[in-house]
Amino acid sequence: MSFKRVKAEKATYAQKVCVGQAGKLMRQLEMLTPGSRVGVAVSGGVDSFVMLNVLRLRQRIVPFKFDVLALHVNPGFDVASHAPLIEWCAEKGVALHAEVTDHGPRAHSPENRKASACFYCAMLRRTRLFQLCEQYGLTHLAIGHNADDLATTFFMNVFQTGKVQGLSASEPFFGGRLQMIRPLLTVEKDHIKRAARQWGLPIWSNPCPSAGNTRRSDFEGWLKEMYARDRRFRANAFGALTRWQIDSGLPKP
Repeated sequence: MSFKRVKAEKATYAQKVCVGQAGKLMRQLEMLTPGSRVGVAVSGGVDSFVMLNVLRLRQRIVPFKFDVLALHVNPGFDVASHAPLIEWCAEKGVALHAEVTDHGPRAHSPENRKASACFYCAMLRRTRLFQLCEQYGLTHLAIGHNADDLATTFFMNVFQTGKVQGLSASEPFFGGRLQMIRPLLTVEKDHIKRAARQWGLPIWSNPCPSAGNTRRSDFEGWLKEMYARDRRFRANAFGALTRWQIDSGLPKP
């Protein structure tokens, strides 16, 4: 992978929020260091695509060099769905590894007898991403979770498992050989959606038959109802959870 400096691009408010808040979190938690090699898990959805572009833009802002490699693991419902990602990466000079798997159909088949289809497919995808990180000698794996995902995950854990647990902004795997990072964890979904439209990112629809019909979707709907009752609920939940996750992830003296 070769390091590329990105030419200056004008930014809207939403774009500045995405790049700025991600950069602030990355600095606070010292996510990247000189020579970091970052694999960016890109599903084709709005969150991961914005994260990829944010990291691409951060390459010209930070005072050191780091490499970015986009990783796309097609679940197999539509083998050509990621064609827009190939074109975009080629145009922007972003290195890309894309492959088609059978993870989606397997997750919806009799092979998966115990877990939900989403859990099984995600497990297969995560395993493959780890393998690719080892194959390419990557030091980091970036995942596109945002502040809304953090809130949803927190309440799902509280109600379903009785655990007070959210999403780590930065956590080590395999004895520290790989660091999983979530640069957009403090960015709200609304900003991400607007930035994606303004950047003209070629987002494609999710062809999974389980899309929008999961327990997570139920919790997302419940939270939207709560936020609609009082505008302070959303700000308070995001503020409390993001501060908690940042404080828990800060490097210890």
